[in-house]
Amino acid sequence: MNIALIAHIAVVVGFTIRLMLRNDLSPPARLAWIIVLILLPVFGTIVYVLFGEVDLGREARAKQRSIHDEVHRAAGGQLMGDPETLTDQISAAFRPVFGYAASINGFHPTTGNQGELMAHAAETRTRMVADIDAATDHVHALYYIWLTDRTGTEMAEALMRAAQRGVTCRVLADGLGSRGLIKSELWRRMGAAGVHLAVALPITRPIRTILTSRLDMRNHRKITVIDGTITYCGSRNTADPEFRPKAKYGPWVDIMLRLTGPVVAQNQLLFASDWMRATGEPPEALARPCPPLPDGFPAQAMGHGPTERRSSTPQLFATALACARERVTISTPYFVPDATVLEALCAAAYRGVTVTLIFPQKNDSWVVAAASHSYYRRLLQAGCIVHEYEPGLLHAKTLVIDGAACLIGSSNIDIRSFDLNFENNILLEDPAIAKAIEARQADYILASRQVTLSDVDAWPYHRRIWNNAVATVGPIL
Repeated sequence: MNIALIAHIAVVVGFTIRLMLRNDLSPPARLAWIIVLILLPVFGTIVYVLFGEVDLGREARAKQRSIHDEVHRAAGGQLMGDPETLTDQISAAFRPVFGYAASINGFHPTTGNQGELMAHAAETRTRMVADIDAATDHVHALYYIWLTDRTGTEMAEALMRAAQRGVTCRVLADGLGSRGLIKSELWRRMGAAGVHLAVALPITRPIRTILTSRLDMRNHRKITVIDGTITYCGSRNTADPEFRPKAKYGPWVDIMLRLTGPVVAQNQLLFASDWMRATGEPPEALARPCPPLPDGFPAQAMGHGPTERRSSTPQLFATALACARERVTISTPYFVPDATVLEALCAAAYRGVTVTLIFPQKNDSWVVAAASHSYYRRLLQAGCIVHEYEPGLLHAKTLVIDGAACLIGSSNIDIRSFDLNFENNILLEDPAIAKAIEARQADYILASRQVTLSDVDAWPYHRRIWNNAVATVGPIL
């Protein structure tokens, strides 16, 4: 037995023991890692060391528990919503998904919320800048990607104007997604103008990060809160639709809601927890109640990340799908579901619900594209309708149930959003908002090509093999 074979066996056995000891892995993920380590021991070892452990470390977990307790203490009961709203204001059909969402962060439904769907990127930018220019107390902004393009610069300049007139402005940008901004002159100008700046999950010591955590655990949230009375929630980063870093896939098509009412405070609490994690600043000054508005609808925020309960996001999607009686329409740019979501989609279609899925025809991740395509046959055989959006990269993350309940935010239907990223979403019940989002989804469908089972059957063998091979290791992507 030569040295290479002994080393191979030692690597496979050692890492297999580690994989068997982990309680946080699903059987498919555990098997996928073992296959990679057996077939590609050197490559697999390197990849596992870099990306295998979905854990921020003991110190980070303890810190997160402390932050969670302090934020909830500062919030009290007023900002967390009222459990009785579930039975008083939510339709019986949707109570399971609102109830499940409450179990994730402790945020219960709030009443008296109002919302407006932004028409397009330009309106989002214009309205957000106008709201910041009208701010009198504070502006809080958290984004995964913040570029120094027109949108990023106009937002930054509005924040600088606000800070110079005495408004407290806090900006939190992800250390990887916004690395260009963090190194830029624009970032330095913001700090000089009095904007309080912080970096979420900074990559200042990459070797330590690799050894204790993962470089690709990111804060993927998109939150803006103005004076504690206005919040924006959706898929849009602080970037132009042309998205210069990946312009060949553009335009990036996003969706954004402008919301007012008590749910704003829950988004504020998510920001407060992330700000405290990055800076240590206590949340008392960050969490403020917002009174209910007349003729408003029920809504609640939810945040998820690697420090929260595992599998809560796929279970949320599955619960939402189980609530559907007539139709559910979903758009997502990245579709690599776990078994929970895949089976829930198929089950909904089998019981007669019209399940419509809208994905981008061209994807900036060839790995995700291949894995996504591997699920088409199962979905189509179950009766799901699949559309591929052609004009650009459809980045909007939307879910509408029976024309009444909606989920909108930053979460994709993929393993990364489920296990690795800090995400934020808002769940609401309002036929008017649902109708507006369904109309937007209809626009996406008009610009899409429907994929049929005969299309999938016509794919050449090598493509089907490739798609399924990539999907086999999907649980570790």
